[in-house]
Amino acid sequence: MKQRVAQLEYSEFQSAMLDEAKRRRKAAKIIAVIEHFNGSLGGLTVGDVGCSAGFIADELAAAGAKHTLGIDIDVPGLRKAADRFGERVAFVCGDGTALPFPDGSIDVLVFNHIYEHVVDPDAVVAEMHRVLSDDGVLYLGLGNRLGVIEPHYKLPFLSYLPPALADRYVRASGRADHYYERFRTRRGLRRMLRTFHVWDYTFPVLATPARFAGGELFPGVLGKVATAVLSRVPRGVLRLLLPVVPTYLWVATKTARAPAGVRLPQPPERVRSL
Repeated sequence: MKQRVAQLEYSEFQSAMLDEAKRRRKAAKIIAVIEHFNGSLGGLTVGDVGCSAGFIADELAAAGAKHTLGIDIDVPGLRKAADRFGERVAFVCGDGTALPFPDGSIDVLVFNHIYEHVVDPDAVVAEMHRVLSDDGVLYLGLGNRLGVIEPHYKLPFLSYLPPALADRYVRASGRADHYYERFRTRRGLRRMLRTFHVWDYTFPVLATPARFAGGELFPGVLGKVATAVLSRVPRGVLRLLLPVVPTYLWVATKTARAPAGVRLPQPPERVRSL
């Protein structure tokens, strides 16, 4: 099993980070969730931890953030980002375990599908807690280890396996020479975020995709059917699916707060801490 080291040039071998249209669609969803929970980004200091080529950070700036920061160790990605968006986003080459910002200095942080790529996600979460303001908001896109199809290599049950077996599986598929990512279960993610108060937006986004710019989740006729079904299914039934939902969309705060937005057919729910 190959030892994990920091992915210093992630955008060079993961082409999805350079898919501008897809990244901007993800940004629209992120912004819609943050604005439902917290209101407008206008006048706020916003940071995208793991920004890579900067498309999401650029959208955060366009949404009205007073100061926008993009943080990553992906040097090629940061160069591309600074060349295109450097006039309105400050890009910083920095390790998430030692963010170069004062305590309580950032109002909104985005940490979107990053934790499985970092060597020490608990240390990154601790740093984000430190730099977030007392009334600040942290948006999290979190892959679930028990999601059936692994999202990077599209192989069923890959993330279920111990590292040595996962390496053999991904190597046998011809898609990589080893399996780098390390996902956690829902319980493990709750433990990782135990210092935060967390709200789950997964089902609200799935049930009302138009409100959260999530139309690509269920395209066409499938989208209309899925939305109609999900908006009416009793929440108790949906909760039974939570352990195997492939991606969680969470909003976390340092102090206890409730979402500020309008009530939804499937409203966000508090995530019980461990």
